[in-house]
Amino acid sequence: MKRKPDLLWVLVVLFSLGVVTTGYTQSLWERQSDASVNVTQQP
Repeated sequence: MKRKPDLLWVLVVLFSLGVVTTGYTQSLWERQSDASVNVTQQP
């Protein structure tokens, strides 16, 4: 009986890490695209 809750907690941790890393990478992509747009608009 102890293995099922442990597996559940592992899945919860992996899911939360996936959500956090996805949000972080999306913010990085938005920052990079904004920076490239600003650079291309200057000349």
